[in-house]
Amino acid sequence: MKVKVVWRKVRDYVRYDLKEIAFPSSLPDPPHFKKRRKLTFKERYLVLKEATRLYAASWVRDIGPELRPNEYKMKAKSGDDDDGVKGSSGDTKTEPSTLEDLAVAARGGMETLRPALQRVYMTRASAYRDALKSFIQGYQEGIQQVMEKKDDDSQINQQNIDPKKESSEPNQENIDQKKST
Repeated sequence: MKVKVVWRKVRDYVRYDLKEIAFPSSLPDPPHFKKRRKLTFKERYLVLKEATRLYAASWVRDIGPELRPNEYKMKAKSGDDDDGVKGSSGDTKTEPSTLEDLAVAARGGMETLRPALQRVYMTRASAYRDALKSFIQGYQEGIQQVMEKKDDDSQINQQNIDPKKESSEPNQENIDQKKST
């Protein structure tokens, strides 16, 4: 009888618990969560087509209307073409952002990524150094102001103390005169 109980427990462990350990089931969705419908094959094809187009366009250094056509359509409608720097030929040229530079450098491998990262670190270091210098300069100016205030206060206190000494001396003499009389 004991063997039957042990066998049943092992069988239940393998059947239920081990299955849950090896392939855990996900938690149920919260009650407010609305499930999305499954995409049709046509919709899946369109998503795959758009993703491959964006992936292929991302390999180009100049990220232009091929990669983000919707943004360029909105700019064309609103007439905001003043984003770039005007060149001598009249066309607009924009400086690539740091993130775009790093993305392009990462595609080029470690040889191109190292100088790009060094530029990022050097600009951050110079910004940190400049901020630290301005903080130290401001701190020193603050200390000078406090020291000047202290000197002014001590001079005013010295001037206030000197008349008191003069007035107290005659009082002391008056007390001495009263004692002698």
